[in-house]
Amino acid sequence: MNKEILKLAIPNILSNISVPLLSTVDTALMGRLSELHLGAVGIGAMIFNFVYWNFGFLRMGTTGITAQAFGKKDSQDIIITLGRALLVAFILGTVVLVLQKPIGQLGFYLMNISEAQYSLVEDYFYIRIWAAPATLALYAFMGWFFGMQNAIYPLILTIVINVVNIVCSYIMVKQFNMEVAGVAWGTVIAQYVGFIMAVILFLSKYKSYVKHYSHKVSLELKALLQFLRINSDIFIRTLCLTFAFGFFYSQSSSGGEIILAVNVILLQFLNWMSYGVDGFAYASESLVGKYKGANDQKGVTAAIRLSFIWGMVLAALFSLVYFTFGENLLYVFTDKSEIVAASIPFLFWMALFPILSTPCYIWDGIYIGLTASKAMRQTMILAFLIYIGSYILLKPNFGNHGLWAALLIFMVARGLIQWVWFRGSSLAIQS
Repeated sequence: MNKEILKLAIPNILSNISVPLLSTVDTALMGRLSELHLGAVGIGAMIFNFVYWNFGFLRMGTTGITAQAFGKKDSQDIIITLGRALLVAFILGTVVLVLQKPIGQLGFYLMNISEAQYSLVEDYFYIRIWAAPATLALYAFMGWFFGMQNAIYPLILTIVINVVNIVCSYIMVKQFNMEVAGVAWGTVIAQYVGFIMAVILFLSKYKSYVKHYSHKVSLELKALLQFLRINSDIFIRTLCLTFAFGFFYSQSSSGGEIILAVNVILLQFLNWMSYGVDGFAYASESLVGKYKGANDQKGVTAAIRLSFIWGMVLAALFSLVYFTFGENLLYVFTDKSEIVAASIPFLFWMALFPILSTPCYIWDGIYIGLTASKAMRQTMILAFLIYIGSYILLKPNFGNHGLWAALLIFMVARGLIQWVWFRGSSLAIQS
């Protein structure tokens, strides 16, 4: 079981860590221009997180359903799951493009954008939005590959996408002085390159599954509604998560340009941590789903236990690094002494987050593998309410420290509620 977990987790960790590497490069490029540019890209990226995270069900739901079909050795269900996911992805991508104006205006309003930053955020948004169809289709492909117990293809895709993105962004910002627009175009180009690569990888290994595909079966009402039900539950869960981080950015923005820049940088620390431990969460998605599909309860239990052990070991390493080298890492993101000085008082939060928040990431992977989407939705709603209540109590007296404390309470509450729910409902057996 340890070998199975590491075989999936190590490529996932390498793949995931390359994702915050991209945002790190974007932050570093903008952080050397001004705090306005840094904040604008941070806000613009958060708006897209708000849009795309809410469609994360295309990856998560696809992984759980595919992994269970893989465990059952049901070739038709395997390929039909991919077909349904891609169909939904292209429909949603088209809707996002058609509604880009109202989505953009709503995002700008909710994020409390200052007048000085407005044009920069607007430029970034209306360029990057054109990557929507490719981005959502990649969610579907990534989820399907994970469900097929294949972590190598997502690793290849993520590395290709991020290398193309980093190179294009660097050239456009440094060589062509395109500033925010250069970073946005780098993302658009990289997403379409990634989509083309995903199709090539699929055809290179899984072309034989195409013969099992039936358009009629894929649109069968009962199965399609079940697919959409699972994904709608995950959508609501992800909507709460996105609102939580969107609210964090919004409150950071209202604190002024320096506080916004500080929190944008410190959230990069959390990105590195979350994408790292998500490697074991993704492994648990694939393995728990596979063993559930094969009706192997012992396998499910072992996958859960060992995923937690490995995830917490990695979390402890992140906490140690942030505690020891946190101040040095700030200079990776900016050379502005006033931003570094303003960030130092908040660094201790970075040492606390990995240890205390990792359990909720692992539980997410377990619930996805079990396709326990309703439980995911309910536990997230409860944790979100605790988050808002904590903010109301803490922010007035503790300022930005109160904001960080509320976010940490939110993460801890997610893990605790998921554990209590799992134990109380015997979810591993009943789901």
